[in-house]
Amino acid sequence: MNRHITLGEFIVENQKDFPYAKGELSALLSSIRLAGKMVNQAINKAGLSEILGKMGNQNIQGEEQAKLDVMANDVFISTLKSRGEICGIASEELDDFLVFDEPKHQNAKYVILIDPLDGSSNIDVDITVGTIFSIYRRISPVGTPATFEDFLQPGNAQVAAGYLIYGTSTILVYTSGNGVNGFTFDPGIGSFFLSHPDIKIPKVGKIYSVNEGNYIHFPGGVKKIIRWMQEIDQAEGRPFTSRYTGSLVADFHRNMLLGGIYFYPEGTTAPKGKLRLLYECNPIAFITEQAGGMCTNGTERILNLKPTELHQRVPFYCGSENLMLQAHSFLN
Repeated sequence: MNRHITLGEFIVENQKDFPYAKGELSALLSSIRLAGKMVNQAINKAGLSEILGKMGNQNIQGEEQAKLDVMANDVFISTLKSRGEICGIASEELDDFLVFDEPKHQNAKYVILIDPLDGSSNIDVDITVGTIFSIYRRISPVGTPATFEDFLQPGNAQVAAGYLIYGTSTILVYTSGNGVNGFTFDPGIGSFFLSHPDIKIPKVGKIYSVNEGNYIHFPGGVKKIIRWMQEIDQAEGRPFTSRYTGSLVADFHRNMLLGGIYFYPEGTTAPKGKLRLLYECNPIAFITEQAGGMCTNGTERILNLKPTELHQRVPFYCGSENLMLQAHSFLN
């Protein structure tokens, strides 16, 4: 790990690569960094502080909320609201977006979309979870309240995106459109340090991540992909390795570093797919492409899709080029 470069220093040194107001991106990422530290601390003490388990109510998607879902959502919203860089926020845990209209937010130029705790069903059994975020420049006039259209922008309009992964170490990975970099949290010092500079997804991967428990519900093309990966072919190194945790951040992070493919297709139990376009697919797609990989809904580039609703779901395929091209040959 390069202990001489902190996340804050890296942002300042690379502000020339950000096309808009430099200081605002730095402040936004600083808020995300702070909230991530707070969530990380809560997760590390979850078994001792009675915040494991379910809340007993459901979010807008009909999914039962974990106590840590609500805690993480509150932490990120309050931390981001305390600054004046954003005029609104949309969260996977909320029915609608929130507008920040206090005086300090009147000149804000950005909105954030966030999945506060991805993979939260794993938290009670101590498996890796994460936070995913996406930053857009607003399209409504500055000085007016944020609008629905500010949040329904295609992924190719993102100015920055990233995630925090709370695992054996806590890592913040982000891109602002000029490559992908990862920063590991040093709890002794309390800072994130550059540990994964200029991340590139290997073009050839041998890991596949999919919920094979849904196999019977998958379309024929998806079944062909899985069977192909399980066939014996010594020349191509098949069968490939299956790895799936149920946490998008964890599965994607591993595949990005080692080479592989993640997919959550449509099926009879999820006709439109399960993952949310705005909170999960767009930010992960932005990171994937910046790291040299591919990301589609099976036919179209994810970043070109025009959202129609805040909690829209889409089929999702992303990863190493060789596996993505092979997957498309079966799908199409």
